[in-house]
Amino acid sequence: MGRHGWNSGAWRWRLTALLGVGAAALALVLTLINTLPGDGGSTAGTSRDGDKVHGTPAVPPDDLGPDVGWGFTHTQFSADEGSGKATERVEGLLSKTGMPQIQHIMGWGAGNPEPVKGRYDFEDMDRRIDFVRASGGIPVVTLCCAPDWMKGGKAGADKTNWSQSALETAPEPEHFEDYAELAATVAKRYPDVRHFIVWNEFKGFWNNAEGRWDYEGYTKLYNLVYRALKKVDKDIMVGGPYLVMDSLDPRQTQGASTTLKGPWGAMDQRALDAFDYWNKNKVGADFVVVDGSSYTEDDEMLPNEFAATDKLTAVSRWVRERIGKLPLWWAEYYVEPGDANDERDGWSETRRSAVQAAGLMAMARGGATSGFYWNPEDEKGASCAGCLWTPTASSDGGRGLPMLDLLSRFSEAFPPGTTYETVSVAADDRPNVRVLADDEVVLVVNTLDRSISAKVDGKRFAMGAYEVKWLRR
Repeated sequence: MGRHGWNSGAWRWRLTALLGVGAAALALVLTLINTLPGDGGSTAGTSRDGDKVHGTPAVPPDDLGPDVGWGFTHTQFSADEGSGKATERVEGLLSKTGMPQIQHIMGWGAGNPEPVKGRYDFEDMDRRIDFVRASGGIPVVTLCCAPDWMKGGKAGADKTNWSQSALETAPEPEHFEDYAELAATVAKRYPDVRHFIVWNEFKGFWNNAEGRWDYEGYTKLYNLVYRALKKVDKDIMVGGPYLVMDSLDPRQTQGASTTLKGPWGAMDQRALDAFDYWNKNKVGADFVVVDGSSYTEDDEMLPNEFAATDKLTAVSRWVRERIGKLPLWWAEYYVEPGDANDERDGWSETRRSAVQAAGLMAMARGGATSGFYWNPEDEKGASCAGCLWTPTASSDGGRGLPMLDLLSRFSEAFPPGTTYETVSVAADDRPNVRVLADDEVVLVVNTLDRSISAKVDGKRFAMGAYEVKWLRR
């Protein structure tokens, strides 16, 4: 699972060059101190003060609820590091809208938060939270993944296994309570984080014997974490299950839903079963989280890349029918299949922005109030397909790219609580444009790779190939 791929974050470990006999001797002493018999592994660089409040927490808005709006997720490389001028440039761009920003507690730019039981290392996480604060964003924490000693691996600051298979292993059931304690520690350290997502894409929760998701195991972990976070602060908001809503070729019958389907495909019934179990057996939730792509498991965009986004609407409506008034979040959404290396360089930024806009519109049309773009920032280089800003490694970096403009404008135009309105579209334009509107703004997308003349909301205007146009009403 997880089509976005895996960025281990292992490169962040600091290697100190020890020069000379004196330095070598000092290193030996430190090693002995940090690896005493029976301590479960090296504790170098860790602290017992994991729940000590870090930095200067921002004051959450008085009206902050479970709806946070449209934002993005930090990945392995982000604007918390690099040239000071570049990082400040990104902070300035983001501060204009105050979008929500997700950070995982382990991986995707964060090191192992608890290498040894009761010993913590939040250096990377601290830096990411500081960046969210500096850029005026709403911090959201995804509680994934788990330290090695919780999942059958070795304890120790120097023993973390950063392979994808290791990272995507769930905690063993006997360590579920340990993981809940870690979640509580994170909440105490960052009291301005009011929104927590429990785990990521059911990673490690697969029942091989029965060929289905281990939704019982995930729900048990979720409930323990939910209670632990509420014990820290009853006003903390918790959501799950962050389940991948996979779909199959519409011609496939095995494992396919007979009720939730369309030209875009048929939902994998196992995902729907897992959602229903969690929804019935959860002890509580302040918001509900799913993720997924518009294309099928075979990377087919049916009938085409724009019409395929109708899946996001259909899934959103299906979930909303089951969750009542709880807000619906898409923690990740994908509208462009990756290649063998999970790279997405095949589309122009114009086409990418148009299809991404269609995806955002589809989620909103289905009743979602929040969605998070998986930001694929490169560490270096002059170009980055689909990135929000240029790499911050150089002083000239950190400049906004088309996807940031789209996401920022969508976030500002259609915040939680938006009442969407129907607008008129000329009959001959309906097959060629996608439209979303409220009482002030109309967003129009040309789905064709050629120029058109469109009439929307009573106005006639020209649109370039794959153009995304914003109209004031």
